Amino acid sequence: MKAAVYYENGGPEVFRYEDVADPECHRKGIVIRVEAVSIEGGDTLNRFRGPLVTRPHIVGYQAAGEVVQVGEDVTDIRVGQKVVTTGGFGSHAELRAVPARTAWVIPEGMAVKQAAVIPVPFGTADDCLFEFGRMKKGEIVLVQAGASGVGVAAIQLAARAGAAMVLATASSDERLERLKPLGLTHGINYRTHDVAQEVARLTDKHMADVIVDSVGGPTLQSSINSLAYRGRVSMVGQAGREPMKVDVGSMMGGNRSLSGVFLGAEITTDRVHDNIQKLIGDVARGELKVVIDREFPLSEAAEAHRYIESRQAVGRVLLIP
Repeated sequence: MKAAVYYENGGPEVFRYEDVADPECHRKGIVIRVEAVSIEGGDTLNRFRGPLVTRPHIVGYQAAGEVVQVGEDVTDIRVGQKVVTTGGFGSHAELRAVPARTAWVIPEGMAVKQAAVIPVPFGTADDCLFEFGRMKKGEIVLVQAGASGVGVAAIQLAARAGAAMVLATASSDERLERLKPLGLTHGINYRTHDVAQEVARLTDKHMADVIVDSVGGPTLQSSINSLAYRGRVSMVGQAGREPMKVDVGSMMGGNRSLSGVFLGAEITTDRVHDNIQKLIGDVARGELKVVIDREFPLSEAAEAHRYIESRQAVGRVLLIP
């Protein structure tokens, strides 16, 4: 099969488009013919500095396509079905092998490309808001990196849950404008405004009750500074790639809290697995929207990663084998 591979960590230029061996099907797993790869934030971070589990290494968490092989112990998925899959690596390829437990059947009539972008971003956003952020109707929510995959999902989920106000940050006014139809109340351009000061102004100094932060680094400090009394930050990922140096002293006086969130730690549990299947159904019924910014051929993985890192995208970028 063809795959986008690399032999060393680095920038997008490390990618090579090569023939590699087809993946083997585990007795508790499946193999899919990939139709759409959703490039996740962790994919660019892993390419930059993550471990090379295989050599050459095929990076990538999430991809969707048609099941072409099923392990002998798998009873709930069959050859010919369309599924979306997650895994620690291996999405940037024509074929992909994963445990059946990290695959979700795509409802009849739903576009594979739509389903391809759901499990990690929407599952993560849902956990950040509700499982760990304990969001309640009428609260104020701030989403850092609102134009990211997690951000697009979090804005919609918070608005649907009855947030009194949904705030989000992005690198340009244009990107923020594109988020308004999803439920954004006010956008904050972090290049031109101090985030905490803007949150104070927009909320009449109430600040944010729940914050979803997928950036980390210095952005995490701005999240902490934006918290209301008893406010909660769900910190997920480190898209900013900078050290996590923060002053948490201010959190104690306001009974505030900071939770680290990693969907992968619980993705095989019934709770997360069933929730992701529900979110896929919500999108299929039109209750939630996915945003696909651009598509690139798999052979142009380097260009796709470079585009994502330019911070122009709103939503997800796809690779198409």
